[in-house]
Amino acid sequence: MISVFRQALIIVRLADNRCHLSTEPVWLTSRVGKLFDLVVDIILIVILVAFAGTFAGLTLAFFSLKLNALETKIRLGDQEALRVYRLRKTGNLLLCTLLLGNVASYTAMTLFLDDLTPGLTAGIIATGLIFVFGEILPQAVFPRFALKIGARMSKFVWLFVILFYPLSAPISWLLDKILGKETPVLWSKEELGEIIRYHEDVGDGIIDQDEERIILGALSFSEITAGDIMIPKKQVFFVNPQQLIDEALLNQIRMKGFTRIPVIDHKSQAALGILHIRDLISLKPGQQIASVYREKNTIRIRSNVKLDWLLDRLISQKMQMAIVEDQSGVFRGIVTLEDIMEQILRKEIDVLH
Repeated sequence: MISVFRQALIIVRLADNRCHLSTEPVWLTSRVGKLFDLVVDIILIVILVAFAGTFAGLTLAFFSLKLNALETKIRLGDQEALRVYRLRKTGNLLLCTLLLGNVASYTAMTLFLDDLTPGLTAGIIATGLIFVFGEILPQAVFPRFALKIGARMSKFVWLFVILFYPLSAPISWLLDKILGKETPVLWSKEELGEIIRYHEDVGDGIIDQDEERIILGALSFSEITAGDIMIPKKQVFFVNPQQLIDEALLNQIRMKGFTRIPVIDHKSQAALGILHIRDLISLKPGQQIASVYREKNTIRIRSNVKLDWLLDRLISQKMQMAIVEDQSGVFRGIVTLEDIMEQILRKEIDVLH
């Protein structure tokens, strides 16, 4: 390409010499021709440096955007992300195209510089141009506006994908076979928690404190067990099945303010069921607890049960309380729906049990 361009310049110069052969001296024509060559070489060097920097910046811009992040933006209706994604999903083909464009621009630039100055000087100038305009500026600018720049220059990149396809396609195919498909970026719960904290701290209102608290609670509550949050037996108000329902018991229940009370066998210390206060409304005094408590659908769990499973169980059975037992069936405490919600919300809820 360069030799063809040189031949065109020679033809133009010869034609110019013929036109001015009879009116201008040879030395003037020669000087004008050299000046013309110098100007053209400088213009081409500037263009090639710009191309090299653009290819370098686009490489950083496109590959700083992860596929799963772009897919999320596309689902939210972002058209810029869609334009970038169509290129970005080609992976190694896009990489090979941009790198070929970058290397070709640098190589052509050094050839023109070598014509202008001696070897050492050309090397120093090339290093300076590449350092400033080919590396520093693209790396400082393009990644900061990766999505916008990638979207606006997508047609430009597609042009070179087509032009370089015969060279880049075999290389990208080989890379795909060796390295496989690009691995999506996945975050652990701890990393997601840090992302949420960061967005609350510097996100300018994207996530407020209440949202941060609830999201962090939801991320962590599945790792918590029933034993971690259960109300132990010594703090639980319970009754035994032989107790009589009299005025003293009713006053005691009224003072405690609970709507569901575990029924515990005095001898075996096993939980027999749950007494619902609404079942006492029409009950005549003098009857035993054994005649009114509910055993059916009572949720019995071990202390190592995870809260996410327990929450699903409580909701599906429309229950408010679970009985915690040890391996021998001895009552150890209770976990209520309120306790689980407090873990998720990370805030105390003051309601009746």
